[in-house]
Amino acid sequence: MATTRRWVLGSAGLAAVATGLPCRASARARIQINSPMAPPTWALLQRELLRANADACEVFYIRYFDERGYFLCFERWGANDGPDDAIENVNGWPQLHALGGRDSVKAMYTQAWEGHLRQFTEAKTTEVEIAREGMFFKEFCVQLDWAHHSEGMTMFNVQGLSDPYNGRFQDRARRFSAMYMGEDPHAPNYDPERRVIRSLMNGSRGPMLRKATALDWAGDRFEVNGRFFMEHGETSYEQTLEHYVEYTDVVGDHPLNLFATTLALNAFMIDQEPKYRDWLIGYVDAWAERAEANDNLLPSNVGRDGVIGSDAEGNWWGGAYGWGFSPINPTTGLREDRNRVPRTIIGFFNAYLLTGDDKYLDVWRKQVDQLNAQRRTFEGKVQHPTMYGPDGWYGWKDGLNQANSLDIWWFSMKASDRTRAPDHPWVAYLEGRNPSWPETALRRDLARVAEMARAERDDTSTPDTRLADAVLEFNPASVTALMQTMMGALHIARPAWSTTSANVGGSPLYARLRYFDADRRRAGVPDDVAALVHTMTADQTTVTLVNVSLTEARNVVIQGGGYGEHQIRSLDAGNGLAPVDAPSVTIRLAPGAGATLTLAMDRYVNQPSLAFPWDR
Repeated sequence: MATTRRWVLGSAGLAAVATGLPCRASARARIQINSPMAPPTWALLQRELLRANADACEVFYIRYFDERGYFLCFERWGANDGPDDAIENVNGWPQLHALGGRDSVKAMYTQAWEGHLRQFTEAKTTEVEIAREGMFFKEFCVQLDWAHHSEGMTMFNVQGLSDPYNGRFQDRARRFSAMYMGEDPHAPNYDPERRVIRSLMNGSRGPMLRKATALDWAGDRFEVNGRFFMEHGETSYEQTLEHYVEYTDVVGDHPLNLFATTLALNAFMIDQEPKYRDWLIGYVDAWAERAEANDNLLPSNVGRDGVIGSDAEGNWWGGAYGWGFSPINPTTGLREDRNRVPRTIIGFFNAYLLTGDDKYLDVWRKQVDQLNAQRRTFEGKVQHPTMYGPDGWYGWKDGLNQANSLDIWWFSMKASDRTRAPDHPWVAYLEGRNPSWPETALRRDLARVAEMARAERDDTSTPDTRLADAVLEFNPASVTALMQTMMGALHIARPAWSTTSANVGGSPLYARLRYFDADRRRAGVPDDVAALVHTMTADQTTVTLVNVSLTEARNVVIQGGGYGEHQIRSLDAGNGLAPVDAPSVTIRLAPGAGATLTLAMDRYVNQPSLAFPWDR
């Protein structure tokens, strides 16, 4: 029997107590906190925001989903309003539960996920050939680009936070990964020899190896004007087709395919099977090499032969969603720049999560430096380019390029990265310059929950007049402030209320800390517990924990990182140092007790795992 070390924090300081309880090495340290703490305002706001989110999500779910988990809408194929949008209506719900939200939230998003898989397997097209037997095959979209696949995977990619032992989740994580690792004969998307995904358009029925048509993107003809809310402003089906007339060049690899790495990351984190890690690192490395060979710019086309630009008439900047992609918007008649390469940094973040290797962040630093090297002064303002075509650089934006720079600093914690990044209210708080930010951010998200609840009540749409994306903005889940204050986490998310620089979907959790309820054996803080991350450095995190209950003690596990990737060396509550040397530590909070803890950490030294701390 191992001896668990247990420290008691009270007026006499921090003392070690041998409990003689059996334990696992990863959760050996146990800290007892008895010091009284009056509930801070931020703590009460956190608890209220967890409650309000759950209440509003329950009302939203009853309104827009049926008892099967089907989203109540007019089902269509297409990039505008297709299957990926239906499941996005529960974006943020897995994070809400993993923070400590009500169990009903988990039950709802799980039912919605299972329901939408059945719903869009049953839904079929007439005109679009690839989806005539169902929009999903093997529970995955038959063929689309990863700008949209990633949105459809947003819920699934964080399902493992609260439900890592779900057999269906584990099976899908492996099956979906197989579609992009050359293991599924129905989905020959990947060429392992050349390390390319063969097309921008890919899925469970394989890659598109021809020119795409507007119909492939827009879906079957349907009634538009006067019946549906159209997010992109089209007033006719013809305009919907026109939107995609120039989306033809899809053959060959594109950086958007890096979003597929999150599938392999999830599969790896189930039981650490090396092949998933090896594929992820190998594919990201291939893109890093391509950038280096292309003047430190990620090319937007790599041909099926592995040569940069070979499936785009030799142009490194070619292809749909590439550096030179500025199609006409039929609703305005103007060309709009739609370079999606800058969104694809998540693949490099996934590689960094697995390795802690700075070379993956350096790919993006060098790309930003290259863009800023092309800067110009126009009408007295410095501008940087965002696009490149036959006539050179264009798509000028004011200022220097700082895309994703705060996110890069969040990972590296290097002073040099901080100087390259803009300011941000959260960062100002972490640096001691914005003390009111936690309350301001939490109140803002509480106000948003109320606003979305009102919007849902005022919505007059019905299932036969509602497209899959019609009420995305009404989704009440507002988790950004909770993720930042409680976990020190990035919220790389869609829709646009995310405060990070990358407005995309399909991200895993990137967090400095996570919490688990030691008594209920579930993800998230226990009832009545609140947490506020005050500072984060390369090797230290300071967090205040408080139990707002005056009658019940609470046991909470603090984990280093979203997936235990950080090792907690020691814990200091101000009265003495407690060694931990594990990815997690258990804290017992007496009724009405709280303390500010400084955790010394070695970051990115453990292989990430979905397993709960007590099972490692």
